[in-house]
Amino acid sequence: MAVPKKKTSNSKRDKRKATWKRKATLQAQKALSMGKSILTGRAEGFIYPQPDAEDEEES
Repeated sequence: MAVPKKKTSNSKRDKRKATWKRKATLQAQKALSMGKSILTGRAEGFIYPQPDAEDEEES
C-alpha cells in the first residue's frame, strides 16, 4: 500500500530556493556585464558578427 512521503522541513525548502535564486542572479550579472563590454567595444572573449559597411548603406 502507498505511504505518504515525509514533509520537507522549511529550512531545506528555503535553502533550495535561495540556491536557485543565487544562480539566476549570477547569470543575470554575467549577461549584463557581457552586454556592457560589447557595447563599449572591450569584449575580447566573445565573438559576434560585425555589421559590414555595405549592409549599413542598404538599410
